[in-house]
Parts: sequence; C-alpha cells; structure tokens
Amino acid sequence: MTAPLIEIVGLTRTFHLGGETVTALDGVDLSIEAGEMIAIVGASGSGKSTLMNILGCLDRPDGGVFRLAGQEVSTLSQDELARLRRRRFGFIFQRYHLMSNLTAAGNVEVPAIYAGTQSSARRKRSEVLLSRLGLKERLNYQPNKLSGGQQQRVSIARALMNGGEIILADEPTGALDARSGEAVMEILKELHADGHTVIIVTHDMAVAEQAGRVIEIRQGRIVADRRTNAFASPQPYQRDDEVSHVTSMASLRQSVANAAAMALRSMAAQPLRAALTMLGIVIGIAAVVAVVALGDGSQQRVLTQMEELGASTIEIYPGRDWGDEASATIRSLSVGDAQALMAQPYVSAVSPMVASSARARYLNKAVNVSVNGVGADHLAVRGRKLEEGRMFDVAAVEQLATDAVIDRNTARRLFGSENPLGQSIMVGRVPVTIIGIAAQTPGGGQNLEIFMPYTSVAARISGSNRLDQLIVKLADKVDSAQAERAIDRMLQERHGTKDFFIFNNDQMRKAIEKTSRTMTSLITAVAAIALLVGGIGVMNIMLVSVTERTKEIGLRMAVGARQSDIMLQFLVEATVICMAGAAAGVGLALTAGLLFGHQGGDFPMVFSIQSIVLACAAATLVGLTFGFFPARNAARLDPVDALSRD
Repeated sequence: MTAPLIEIVGLTRTFHLGGETVTALDGVDLSIEAGEMIAIVGASGSGKSTLMNILGCLDRPDGGVFRLAGQEVSTLSQDELARLRRRRFGFIFQRYHLMSNLTAAGNVEVPAIYAGTQSSARRKRSEVLLSRLGLKERLNYQPNKLSGGQQQRVSIARALMNGGEIILADEPTGALDARSGEAVMEILKELHADGHTVIIVTHDMAVAEQAGRVIEIRQGRIVADRRTNAFASPQPYQRDDEVSHVTSMASLRQSVANAAAMALRSMAAQPLRAALTMLGIVIGIAAVVAVVALGDGSQQRVLTQMEELGASTIEIYPGRDWGDEASATIRSLSVGDAQALMAQPYVSAVSPMVASSARARYLNKAVNVSVNGVGADHLAVRGRKLEEGRMFDVAAVEQLATDAVIDRNTARRLFGSENPLGQSIMVGRVPVTIIGIAAQTPGGGQNLEIFMPYTSVAARISGSNRLDQLIVKLADKVDSAQAERAIDRMLQERHGTKDFFIFNNDQMRKAIEKTSRTMTSLITAVAAIALLVGGIGVMNIMLVSVTERTKEIGLRMAVGARQSDIMLQFLVEATVICMAGAAAGVGLALTAGLLFGHQGGDFPMVFSIQSIVLACAAATLVGLTFGFFPARNAARLDPVDALSRD
C-alpha cells in the first residue's frame, strides 16, 4: 500500500491576538491520497483557511506531524518550503491576487520565473495555458481589463504554470457570479480528471458537493469526513517536463533583469513619485559630476595661464626679499650671471630684464607705457605668443638696436585700426621701430607694454646698467625645487654673499592647485551629503513600497519565491531608481556644461569618463545600501500575513 500524498497527525496551530490565545487547529488528523478532489467546509473562524495555509506550506504548525509525499515538512527551512510550493503547489485565491502592472500572460509566468524557466519557454507555456482556458485573445490584457471570471481563469493558469500537482483553491467562486462560478468549477473538475489533487476551501455546500470528498471542520477540529456521489477515479498525474530551465548563473541574471523590468514598470505607473524619489539622487550626482568637471576645468585653465605666464620659470631679484629697501642699491645681478645660468643643463633659456617707464608717442597720440628691456628669448621664456611680426634677435641685443615689440593694448591705443608693423614711435626721446605685436597675458588687464633689447633700454632709456631681474626657464621634466636650490648655490658662489632672492612660479601653481583641490573637495562633500539625503529618500519610498505591495510579496512567496528572490527584487528596484537618478543627474551636469562650461567662459568644465563612472558607481552603492533595509523587511514578511493584509 502506497503512502498518502498528504498526511497530518495531531496538527495544532494557535495565534496570539490582543493578549488572548486563539486555537485555530486542535489536534487535526487528515490523510489525502494523490488525485483526490476534496472540499474543506466550515463556518468563518472554524480553521479551514489555516488548515489550507499549512497544507500549502504557507504557514507552520505549532505541533503535530505534517508529511508531504513521505517528507516531514514542519522541519524545513523557508527556502525549502518555497521550493515545495514552487514545484508541487498551485494556488487559486478568492480575490485572484493578480499583479496590476502585468498582463495576463505576465501574471501566469511569475511562478516560472522563480523556477528558473527560460523566458521563451515560460512565455510559450503561459500562452498555451491561457488558450486552454479560453483567454487566447486576452494574453496582453491588464487585469483591470478582464472580468472577474477571466481574472480567476488567469489565476488558475498561474497555478498550473509549474505543473500544479496539488491545486489549493481558497473560495474559488466566492467573488464570482453563478455562471462564472460554474465555469471555474468545471475547470477544477477537468484538472482533477487530469490527475491533479484538488483541495477546495469553501463555505458553499453546493460547491463542496461537487468534490469527491467533503471534510467539515468546526472550532479547529474535523467533525465530518465523507465521500460524495461526485467521486471519480482520475488519471494518474504526470508532471510536465517540457519546460526547460536555465543555469543558476543565468537564473540570477534573469532574476535581475525581471526585477529591473518590474522596477521600470512601477516607475512608469507612478512617474511623479518616481521623480520625487530620484530628486535627491539627481541633485547629488549632478553636483558631484559638475563639481569635478568644474575643478578639472579650473585647474586646466590655471595651468594654461601659468604656462602662458611662464609656469616653469624661476625669477631672480636683487635684495633679500620683496620690499627690501636696499635692493635699489644692489647691482650684483649681471649679464655674466645670465650667461653662467644658460650653461647649466637644467636651464632652457635665460632672459635678463631692465624695467623702466616712459611716454610713448605716435603722431598726436601719447600714452604711458612700461618699457621692458629683455633678452631675445623673453617671449619664449614667459610663454607669451607673438600675434604678428617677429621678435628681435641676439644680434639686435648686442648692437643696442631700437627694435621693439608692443602688446596688443598698446597697438590699439596708439594705432587704432592702423597696422603698427614697421611704424616708428617715440619712447621718451628715443625713436623706436615696431617689429612685432605680442598677445596679452591672461588677466593682464589694460597694461601697456613695450619690449626692447635690455642693452638698448639700459643705455638709451634708463641710463643704468643694473639688471632688475633674471628670468630662468627650466628645461622639460626638471624638478623646480631642485633647480631653485642649485641656482641659489651657484649665485652665492658668484656673488660671495646672498644679495638676491628667488621666486619660483611653480610654488604659485602648486598653491593654486591645492586651493582648487580643497574647494573641489569641499563642494564634493556637500554634493555627497545631497546624495546621502537622496539615498534616505529612496529608502523611505522603498519602505512605503514594501507596505503598499505586501500582498504582491505574499503572492510571490506563495508561488515559490525564496527570501533571497524577494530581497533581490527590492534591491534591484532601489538600484534602478538610483541609476535612473544618476543618468538624469549626469545629463543635467552635461547640459550645464554645454550651456555654461565652455573653455572661454567664467566656469570652464572638463568632464571625464572616470568621474561619470564613479558617480554612477556611487549611485549604485547608494541603491544597494539604502535599499537593503526595505528589501530585508520585504523578505522577512510571513506569506500568510502578507496575503491577508488589506
């Protein structure tokens, strides 16, 4: 004699409600053979629904023995119970429990998702089942477009998706009109005839009499167990093994993809809430990306300007420091120093400088100008560009030539729209020929400058052979700090004393870079706080979502979802929300860069792939971190409680 499919002995279940202990099942003994069609009847509160929940592995008994196909069930873990529900049971609920954002076919496919069925195979099977139940033309209808009877047939198809060896129907006709109820009962009879074990919970004796066996329960005890005239010998149940399954890794990818699709559907169904949820993430990501881009852009601009000003240069002045009153009497800086420096391997070029001022005249126009007596390499040393003409050469320096290069401001003030090249002007009492026009320095304002050979300025304008400055351009890849120390030693040896001081332009660049990094870090911290606030908003909304979707969670557990499946779904949903917010934030930052961040503007922005990737990674981390607690809460829900909540 074969063992019964379901065997329970001395089953008990109690609940604690409002300080009172309620006994729902009190020592129930029941045996059910494979292929039976049984109706469990009783008044409200008699314990029939509790018995069905335990039979369907949705609830656990407090005591007694429950064996399914010879296996003790009460000792199984939550995931093992989920596996049993997934492989053996199919649930038909009074209120259908269909997911409103899925089509009829999508609802039917849900159990197969947790069974790891390939998407094409489960789609095909759902179409076959719905066609068999007369819903071939309603495959892509949302539940709200279906009648009550049609929704119940979708529920039946879902119960059969993974085979449905044991069909548990809770008041399957309770919410239907008489005609639809009769149609549903005919379907259940057909399933019984095909070998399915059908267990119906109902209070309607007319429905119960259509089963082959009626079990009456009262106050948690079975008071009657009888056969009816409807008893028929069914065909042996044969499990449908045509459904193909994927590997565990493919199943994980499929689960993630399904959860992501569900998240997108949920966001599309409530766009305003989704937008408000993502707002903090959008602001945080946009701020992070924009601030990093602004910092990079500002740093590049500073470096460019420093290069134009002579970034890799060292300036040598007479005296002990800025403001030294004795510096005017020190005449130790010499052309010999320049020649000695030029011979050093770490030096690329040297420009002596004699500074003066004078009145420049052309025809009836006169302006005050800064006269810079410099070497032939001065523009290259300073990183200045020559817009037109040429720079004077070494021969001009040696010959005390009166050739001159003026800046663009001077050309505009003296010549207007006239071409200055080749024209003669008076600088003080010296006639000078214009041979070139230099570009303005960044931030140079309205300064008017004339560059002439330092020998000419010393002899013809200032009347002094004293050098006011030596400008040294370092060779490529030379450490400026080491070069500064070497120059200091060499000049002290030449002068016999330290009657000069050195200004290293690289120090300015490093100070500006440090300030830029500090400001970037500060604003990034503010952006990170915005991102944190956005994450808290996502967590709050996900907690609300768990509450709103409690029945959906219970349904997913009923059809075989493990706790890890539920947790994965809500983690993915939180991550999708954050990633969508990240995409919007990156788009917002790029738009701001396009509108305001061009290189010539006041707020240059340079975007990098790394910063965008890091921002998206941060959004993913926020989603996983702040989605964890709502996901854990969802995974810990009791399936019975979840299904019964309003």
